[in-house]
Amino acid sequence: MKDISELLGCRYPIIQGAMGVICNPELVAAVSEAGGFGLLATGFMKDEEFLREQIQAVRKLTDKPFGANLAAINPMNMAFAQVMVEMDLPAVTTSAGQPGNLVALFKNEGIKVLHVVANVENAVKAEEAGVDAVIAEGSESGGLQGLAGVSTLVLTPLVADAVKIPVVAAGGIGDARGYRAAFALGAKGVQIGTRFIASKECIAHDQAKRALCQARETDTVLLGTDKFRVRVIRTPVVENLLKNPEDQSFARLVQHQDEAWLKGRLEVSPLAAGQVTGMIKSIKSVREITEEIVGEF
Repeated sequence: MKDISELLGCRYPIIQGAMGVICNPELVAAVSEAGGFGLLATGFMKDEEFLREQIQAVRKLTDKPFGANLAAINPMNMAFAQVMVEMDLPAVTTSAGQPGNLVALFKNEGIKVLHVVANVENAVKAEEAGVDAVIAEGSESGGLQGLAGVSTLVLTPLVADAVKIPVVAAGGIGDARGYRAAFALGAKGVQIGTRFIASKECIAHDQAKRALCQARETDTVLLGTDKFRVRVIRTPVVENLLKNPEDQSFARLVQHQDEAWLKGRLEVSPLAAGQVTGMIKSIKSVREITEEIVGEF
């Protein structure tokens, strides 16, 4: 396999990361139209009908392939998986735990499965479970993190050496240099999240996008407990949480996310983002971002 685009049926080996409520159909479709592989996120969805509506909304905007993400720990994941099968998605990504019986369900239906891993051990287990590829997500990435974070620069080649299936690099990739570096490390493609938030098609509020563009490489921090970590942009609400560790439960961290991302109320909730924020200075179209990343590679 030359690169991950052969597996997914897209032009470029670029997967758009799952980022909750801001993975709106317009963003997902724009990524696919630009040659990448757009991805809906299901973690925030309440029921199967909403997922169906989101898939239909994307299909009204593009005839290019796209998929969706499932968190293995989500109690709704099997119900959502059934919808993905019914709607004939070509590929899905799984994360936040072992994919387990999700792999068997999707593989029986001819749907490709790519599983997000944070270490070599989980990559090997995912390969044994039958996934088609693994996404090696380094600790530079935004959102949910493992407790023993490993940088993308270290994680990607280690995973590539440990498994025989294709590896996708994720975390800290936001321009052509990171894109090229991923292939040099042994990856067959990349997953990009934070950079696509700062796009014209993303539904995130302008204030949230400005906060992302203004953040330096040192302006993200890890919040959480001894069970999880979440990388977020350092804002006043985050500073308060850092002073009160007892408030850093998962429920508290994700509370009011919709208001922060969609209404720009940055005082009510942290904004998940990766360290690549330090490289993002402007808001562009998804096509412009994609073409800049791919360059002449």
